[in-house]
This record gives sequence, structure tokens and C-alpha cells, in this order.
Amino acid sequence: MASSLSTKHFLGAPSSSDGSARLGSLKSPAILSSPSLQLPARKSQPKRLEINAAGSTYGTYFRVTTFGESHGGGVGCIIDGCPPRLPLSESDMQVDLDRRRPGQSRITTPRKETDTCKIASGIADGLTTGSPIKVEVPNTDQRGNDYNEMSTAYRPSHADATYDFKYGVRSVQGGGRSSARETIGRVAAGAVAKKILKQYAGTEILAYVSQAHKVVLPEDLVDHETLTLDQIESNIARCPNPEYAEKMIAAIDAVRVRGDSVGGVVTCIVRNVPRGLGSPVFDKLEAELAKAAMSLPATKGFEFGSGFAGTFMTGSEHNDEFYMDEHGKIRTKTNRSGGIQGGISNGETINMRIAFKPTSTISRKQNTVSRDRHEMELIARGRHDPCVVPRAVPMVEAMVALVLVDQLMAQYAQCMLFPINPELQEPLGNALESAAGTHPL
Repeated sequence: MASSLSTKHFLGAPSSSDGSARLGSLKSPAILSSPSLQLPARKSQPKRLEINAAGSTYGTYFRVTTFGESHGGGVGCIIDGCPPRLPLSESDMQVDLDRRRPGQSRITTPRKETDTCKIASGIADGLTTGSPIKVEVPNTDQRGNDYNEMSTAYRPSHADATYDFKYGVRSVQGGGRSSARETIGRVAAGAVAKKILKQYAGTEILAYVSQAHKVVLPEDLVDHETLTLDQIESNIARCPNPEYAEKMIAAIDAVRVRGDSVGGVVTCIVRNVPRGLGSPVFDKLEAELAKAAMSLPATKGFEFGSGFAGTFMTGSEHNDEFYMDEHGKIRTKTNRSGGIQGGISNGETINMRIAFKPTSTISRKQNTVSRDRHEMELIARGRHDPCVVPRAVPMVEAMVALVLVDQLMAQYAQCMLFPINPELQEPLGNALESAAGTHPL
């Protein structure tokens, strides 16, 4: 009986004369012979190695792949696994794309793009068909000449150097895939995910700027139970408190005119989260949220619930005590757990905070090294955000939505095939629709 390993060619992996594949200096291990077992040799059939490490796809059940580059023909995404019969049009995505787009205020990049999206597949008569949905957004305001200096010099703290270290080649204009323009596909897909969550479970996802440089919005000034999108969108800083919004705008303006940049923090809350999302051990809900949030450009930190502040408390101070509410539901008196316990959502409001570093591309002189390994000075040109957090708000919402819709589908697939235990479990969908025995999708 012959034994074999069937895989696919890795581009650039030459085969040796004996048919074994090579990848750089890695050799396929020789087959060990045994006196009691003789394996017949195969006739000139090369062993093959397949590598799948592109990193442009997120999700298991609701899968999103983004494509395109900052100064290419366009950007977008392919959404696979969207439930059929969901009413969907470009306008559903355009609202969040407009919140993300460049050139919307003086504290964002001056690049002018309308970011008008087009759905190219997966829709029939205004409804999703269950097949892959392709969303395209053209690039219309590229200025490749702004990146002439950066074709030879590495921008400090940017991905220029590491892309070269990894791939041996990179797209210089606009930073290629490392540009935040890649997030257009995420925001478009996130809008679809948010619509599913809202219609199926009444879930709401809201993010806002809670810090810009040294201006920190006190937590007690925002009521997460009554916070609205209109409050967040009432100013260009996307801070729901008008007084602190003005302070943030002033802080960003101060560095913008000097050709410098600052960072900040985006806080995100999720209301009406179904209980039971997330899995123990490796796939905990907070771990999935952290991965998704930290995959966004310029992110440097993630915390949820009490976060690092919880380390200063005792167990008796930190524990969220349970009680029975007026509807007979088990609730917690406090929410230091951030809506997640044991890696699984408990039905309380999920809250998290994501830290973003100062934009690395600035128009101030900096020391760096060229691609041919010479020390030099660089003054970067191009159009860049003096602070990314106002535009990062819809990006954070999108990534949170992608996590939650994927986890919702996972929960439905594993735990809802058979009748639930009504003494311990709740239906996943809206309470009124579940009681009526119907589903919103």
C-alpha cells in the first residue's frame, strides 16, 4: 500500500531531483524505512506544499475578505456567508462609509474621496441571495508622486520596513495594504453585520472618541444606556460631550499646524447582546474582539470591562453581584466584567476601549534608514490624518459587528438545533418575535 501526502505547489518552491519539495532551506523529511514495512517508491510524483497565510480574511461563518490598495484602482470586500433574504442596498453601507471617508473635516486627512460603493454581486430584487456579496469602491484622488522619497526611505514606526523584511517588495504609493484605506471593505461588511444584528436581536453597536492626546473624557459624563448616534455625530471629533469635543479639536489642531500628529482612545459599547455568544478557552468572546480591534491600523492597546483598573481592586470590590430584575431575568448589579464572563456574553452591555497611536507619517524631519541601508533624514509628504481616532470610530464598530455576527451564527449552529432549555437559556432573536414563533430574517 502506497502512502502519500497530497498538497499543492508553493510558488517558487523548486523540486529536487528525487521529487521532494524545497522551501528556501527547508527540506522535506526523508521517508524512514523499516525492516518490517516496505513502502514502494512512487513514480516521479513530486510532493507539494501549500501555504495559506495571506491574512486578508476574517470570520468563520460570516467571512469577509478585503482587497485593494490605497493608490490602486479601488478597494472593497467580498462577504461570504451572509444569510439570504436580508433587504440590502448600497445605501445601507454608504452611511458608515461616509463616516469613515477622508476629507470630511479639518482634523482629518485632506484627501478627497467620495467612497461611493457599488454592490456587484449577491443581491437580487433588493434581497441577499446567500451567495458571495462583492462590494467595490473606486480610488479617485491618488497622488503617487507624494511618495517619491518614501520609495527609498522607511517612515519611522510605519509598516514600510517590515513589509520589505517579510515580502522583499512593497507597494510604495499610499502604503499599499498597510494604508487605512483598506478598512473601507471592513466598514462596508460591518454595515451588513450591524443590520443583521439589529434585525435579529435588536443589538446596537456605538463607538465614540473618549480621548484625543491628553484630553480625556471622564467616564461619568457619558450614559451608555441612553447614548445615541446623533450625540456622537454632533461634532467632528465624534465625542458625545460638546465641551470635551471642543478641547479635543483644539488639541488636534495644535499639532496639525505643526505637521505633527497625536493618538487617542475609542470607546465602544454594545447593547442588547444575546446571551451565550463566545466559546470557552481559545475562542473567548473578548479574545475575538481583541483580535479584531487590534487588526485595525495604528492600534496599540485593548481593554474591556474594568480593564487594567480592575487590578487595583479586591475580589469583593470587583465582583458583579447577581440579582433578579422586574422581568424575572438574571442580571448583574454592576458591570465590571464588561458584559462577558468566562469568555461568553452574559447579556449585559459589552464595553471596550481601543488605543490608537499617533499617525506615523508626519511632515517633520526625522532620522531614518534607506532601503539600501544608508542613514538619512526624511520629511514625509502626502495627505495624512493628524489624529486617526475620529475616523476610526466606524472602523471599530465594523470590526465589533463582524465578530458578533460570526459568533451569533456559531451559537445558532451549535446550540439552537434542538429545543433550548427554557429554565436556563433564552432564544437568540428579538423577544417579541421569539415569543410569536417567528424569526426576523
